[in-house]
Amino acid sequence: MDDDSRMRRWENRTAYPLGLASLLYLGTYAAHVLVPGWPPLVHLVLRSLMTAAWGFFILDYTVRWRFSGEGWRFVPRHWLDTIVVVLPLMRPVRIMNAYDRMERLRGASRLPLHGRVMVYAGVSAVLLGFAGALTVYDHERTAPHATIRTFGDSVWFTCSTLATVGYGDVTPVTAWGRTAAVALMICGLGLLGAVTGSFSSLLVQRFARGDEDAQGPLGR
Repeated sequence: MDDDSRMRRWENRTAYPLGLASLLYLGTYAAHVLVPGWPPLVHLVLRSLMTAAWGFFILDYTVRWRFSGEGWRFVPRHWLDTIVVVLPLMRPVRIMNAYDRMERLRGASRLPLHGRVMVYAGVSAVLLGFAGALTVYDHERTAPHATIRTFGDSVWFTCSTLATVGYGDVTPVTAWGRTAAVALMICGLGLLGAVTGSFSSLLVQRFARGDEDAQGPLGR
């Protein structure tokens, strides 16, 4: 069996477990951040689960790097995978990739291309926004001179940043908070562009089809 076949086999086998591990990481991190009053033992268990999920992400990245046969070229060519290994809270962006793999295993997708793009962007925005809000809140809530003191403030900041609005009423002051904000800006631009482009293409196709139907056989 060659490396390409092994790569596809590995990806098909790990699609569902990686999706679950991504949700596990996000859920345990949310519990760790939003409920600080739990006993230390509970937080230790949560951190252990987060570390285990992160280890699975690193294992998946390493195996696919090995099977790719690309050497160091694998890193820039799979830049998003590299980012989510370094910053595991970006992992929710890859959940829809696992969904696509499972759809291919079952056969053709139930949604057309435009629908898949908009669903992908919408779910990614929700998951990424939640992860970003947790990250910003975790690093900003106890910082001196911070304007983001509650999780609600963090959610508001995350939504305005993802939407590329940026009101500026609340802003991060820590290095990690600002790093998360930059990542949200970049992802927000990408997701907004994907949805806008897909919707515009869908409208063009619908109008073109309507013109063809209006012309009828004589128009042809």
